[in-house]
Amino acid sequence: MATFDATTRTNQWSPVRIAAFAVGAVFLLIGVLGFIPGITTDYDSLDWAGHHSEAKLFGIFQVSILHNLVHFAFGFAGVLASRAAKPSAIFLVGGGVIYLVLWLYGLVIDQASTANFVPVNTADNWLHFAIGLAMIVLGLALPRLVVGRRHTGLLN
Repeated sequence: MATFDATTRTNQWSPVRIAAFAVGAVFLLIGVLGFIPGITTDYDSLDWAGHHSEAKLFGIFQVSILHNLVHFAFGFAGVLASRAAKPSAIFLVGGGVIYLVLWLYGLVIDQASTANFVPVNTADNWLHFAIGLAMIVLGLALPRLVVGRRHTGLLN
């Protein structure tokens, strides 16, 4: 049976590293899909940023070029962080906090105003909440798994 040492950089994939890589890969995929007409509806209205972009990923989530680039940035960060356990946990928790802040921001702004520069809609807001919560749970729970005889954690 394979064991993982979640506190050091190894060639073995710990659960937290797998999670960071998977989350990063999904963000990269979403970033790409945001630039594909058909998967992104009203693609001809895709704007650099702001609430005037009527393009919607899967016809639901409002996107812009900036929004897609943010997905790329998070994706690259997750893939890079997955090289070691501690950066993976930091990526998951830190990224989760950023997504919860974005959720709160989306709730308090007027979606028809210039403050909606990302842009976000109601579907985006609740997706950001779920992503933020999931990332934080993964980032806090996975490094704390007891592996073999050694307890690992974010601060070890």
